[in-house]
Amino acid sequence: MDEDVVLQIGREALYAIVYLAAPLLLSALLVGLLVGVFQAATQIQEQTLSFIPKLIALVVALIVFGPWLLEMQISFTRSLYLNIPNLIG
Repeated sequence: MDEDVVLQIGREALYAIVYLAAPLLLSALLVGLLVGVFQAATQIQEQTLSFIPKLIALVVALIVFGPWLLEMQISFTRSLYLNIPNLIG
């Protein structure tokens, strides 16, 4: 196994990580932004106010995107396992 193969596997792993984290991070970012605008408009400066809406948004995102995230992780892991003979020899 040479450096090009290792770099390709690493690149694919990083892409998989980004694809897996993006729906959750973007939903938390969007809810945090909306709560921040609400706090600025109403001048409520409670730090714990954004925690519960973000938590709810993450649970909803996991319910909505969960099957897709799981399928993506399984297919990536399956492709790694199936390529072990090609990587060794």
